Amino acid sequence: MEFLFHYGLFLAKAATFVVVALIVVAIIGSLAGRNRSQTKGRIETTNLNEQYQEMFDSVEEAILSPQEYKDQIKEREKEKKQALKAKKKKSSKDSEDEKKKRLFVLDFDGDIKASDVDKLKQSISAVLHLARDTDEVLVRLESGGGMVHSYGLASSQLDRIRQQGIPLTVSVDKIAASGGYMMACVADKIISAPFAIIGSIGVVAQLPNFHRLLKKNDVDFEMLTAGEYKRTLTMFGENTDKGREKFVEDLEKTHDLFKTFVSSHRSKVDIAEVATGEVWYGQQALDIGLVDEINTSDSYITDQLKDVDVIAVDYVSKKSLVEKMGSSVAAGVDQLALKWVTRLFQTRPQA
Repeated sequence: MEFLFHYGLFLAKAATFVVVALIVVAIIGSLAGRNRSQTKGRIETTNLNEQYQEMFDSVEEAILSPQEYKDQIKEREKEKKQALKAKKKKSSKDSEDEKKKRLFVLDFDGDIKASDVDKLKQSISAVLHLARDTDEVLVRLESGGGMVHSYGLASSQLDRIRQQGIPLTVSVDKIAASGGYMMACVADKIISAPFAIIGSIGVVAQLPNFHRLLKKNDVDFEMLTAGEYKRTLTMFGENTDKGREKFVEDLEKTHDLFKTFVSSHRSKVDIAEVATGEVWYGQQALDIGLVDEINTSDSYITDQLKDVDVIAVDYVSKKSLVEKMGSSVAAGVDQLALKWVTRLFQTRPQA
């Protein structure tokens, strides 16, 4: 009886906790709904010249002797003063004609839905508001591809830069495949790390089919459509050869559009050779014209720090209260899981 009493008390506490949690979530959801219009994002910029210089200063301070470091700082300040003095001597017209070039750095980290496209759109709009045709935009792109329509939109966003006459460079440090390469090929110049994965100019679709399993367990599945090809393949119904043929036909049409898109932006590429769905490493991709230069984004940026103003531009979305709480809960769960795994390994008997 004592066991049942304690067990019942435990259930009552658990039920109370669940009810309270649901009420809190409902209240938060209501507040978030009211403030949804206020959860828009903002543009953040980072002066990479200053960021890199701070890093260089830290290394110099740690390695050089106090006197050498002091002399280095003095020399740098002297150069700044001379540059400022020379700038003041120029006429207003000369200073307008010889404004320092700017390199705007954007990032795109693509998932299957190209979810970063909204951030990319906002960042591009901000850059185009100020950029001159003497400036340059560098997009650090990482993506293994995904949905055709999503990456088609992302490619169109990059094309806005070229349409405004501003040089566009795409840097691939790890991967730009399939939809990722669809985006990259829009650029005036593509640079790739030696072992970055490039290409995969092809189309793929796959889905499981549970028809036989349902049939075995006497489960009927009905799907009603209007239009002969409204649904060609299905996960639960019985697929037909006619449906498969139509599905493959649609894939081929999509592939043709993909090949035409790449050819229109990379005319020197032998599309028949590269549009096989294969991937190549950076150096191989250079040999067949898929990229223009072997380099990393870091080297590309640091090589220009002395003569170019390098500015990173990022659109940061403001999180709603619910999203912030969700992130906090997720972080808490991760911490608990880490502690549990750590204790598990600590308590395991040693050989």
